Amino acid sequence: MKRFSDLIRELDQSNKTNDKTAALVRYFREADDPDKLWAAALFSGKRPRKAASSTELRIWAGQLAGLPDWLVHETWHIVGDLAETIAKILPEGPGDAFQGLAESMEFLKSAGTLTPEEKKTAISEKWLQMTVDERFVFNKLMMGGFRIGVSGGLLHRAISTAIGLEQDAVALALTGNWNPAETTWQALFDRPADAKNELKPYPFCLAYPLEDVPESLGPVGDWLIEYKWDGIRGQLIIRGDAIALWSRGEELISESFPELVEAATCLKHAVVLDGEILPVMKDGRVAPFHALQPRLGRKKVTKSLIEKYPVLFRVYDLLEADGTDMRTSPAAERRAALEQIISTCTSSLFDLSPLIDAKSWDQVALIRSEAPKEGSEGLMLKHKQSPYHTGRKRGDWWKWKVDARTVDAVLIYAQRGHGRRANLYTDYTFAVWDGDTLVPFTKAYSGLTDDEIKEVDKFIRQNTLEKFGPVRSVKPELVFEIAFEGIQPSNRHKAGVALRFPRIQRWRLDKKAQEADTLESLLLMVKKSQH
Repeated sequence: MKRFSDLIRELDQSNKTNDKTAALVRYFREADDPDKLWAAALFSGKRPRKAASSTELRIWAGQLAGLPDWLVHETWHIVGDLAETIAKILPEGPGDAFQGLAESMEFLKSAGTLTPEEKKTAISEKWLQMTVDERFVFNKLMMGGFRIGVSGGLLHRAISTAIGLEQDAVALALTGNWNPAETTWQALFDRPADAKNELKPYPFCLAYPLEDVPESLGPVGDWLIEYKWDGIRGQLIIRGDAIALWSRGEELISESFPELVEAATCLKHAVVLDGEILPVMKDGRVAPFHALQPRLGRKKVTKSLIEKYPVLFRVYDLLEADGTDMRTSPAAERRAALEQIISTCTSSLFDLSPLIDAKSWDQVALIRSEAPKEGSEGLMLKHKQSPYHTGRKRGDWWKWKVDARTVDAVLIYAQRGHGRRANLYTDYTFAVWDGDTLVPFTKAYSGLTDDEIKEVDKFIRQNTLEKFGPVRSVKPELVFEIAFEGIQPSNRHKAGVALRFPRIQRWRLDKKAQEADTLESLLLMVKKSQH
């Protein structure tokens, strides 16, 4: 366990890619195979179930440390992280709780079968045997909240260097629904070449946001231009008589969309298709993203649900055709082959993402500005000669989204942040006017500079009206421009609306609170988004 906790500390303390890569390579060369397997799983986003609730762990740790619960609770809000709080209020142990990461994962699995009292005893014993660093990592794993800044590309590159396997083969081996408790390190990487015999997805090709003017890309004729759809990106695999549908998050979602799997039989080829699962209205137009939400996460989908929330699969790339890997072929060739394949499908649940014919970048910019009318977020620009990369490679694929929608809102509540910002108020709640009343409608915690955060923190401390546990209400004086990607009706929010991807665009020092937007304007945005 020490080797893994040391790795986490190294990764957390460095912001240099080379240092992180070196630490990962060292771990994957030196650790035991079962530990490496679990580390790869955790860094790939496979998290264990919670072994205990946050409340249970807080109370048990306080009792073990001889501290009252209120003090542990208050310390938690100052530190900003419960796992770190528990790690630090208990004494340093000898570090002999577990031989390695795999053994700790087995313990967490078995802890789920214990009674609360048995669980408390077992976990308390392990806590006292751990160092502070080990205890912190163990707590993160136990709470199901293990997240660390290791991108897929960084992980694949490190393992590739450590074991001498091509990076694309490593990426393919780590995709899909594999279970570290049911395979071995060697078996995991011995089988990527046989992936075509399985219903295993390829790593997705990702685009960079276009931040320069489009003219910088060269002649418009060198690019395939299509709409950027706002749905669930999916990969449809048909091999033999077997069909599988995967999400970009590498979750098997065939059961959530059984009508797409059934309709895929119209494709008379063994193929792997990249596309978007989109909600549709009765007239066939693309519906807003929130219309997909009732379909998400369901293992059992009823006929009435399918009829009430219809979807289609809009295809935009071909990764494999009749056993041939097409990913190294130029995008223009893949598109031509894709058009031939889709033309044989008669199902209304499958269609082809249309290409946009434009003679100039000015024309492309105009089409982009009107993209929301098509139910689109903007445009995708794909170089005609580009292969289908693994992950994100700069230069070949660009996403050019329409400018985000914005609303001017008043800061009314604040809460301390986490990690390095645990002593600053960085989590904000914003409100708009409903007559003479400020109605809260969203939270946001990103978008300000460090200097701005310090200024806002100072204002919050000097202008607090009330305290509700870790939350402070403040004088409604500061106005911020909140940007967001989408808006939808919501019965769970007091304002009756919910924003998609809200963030602070800028601090409106030029505006007074009375000049902030109204709830009426938000409801009008909702109405427009539904038509």
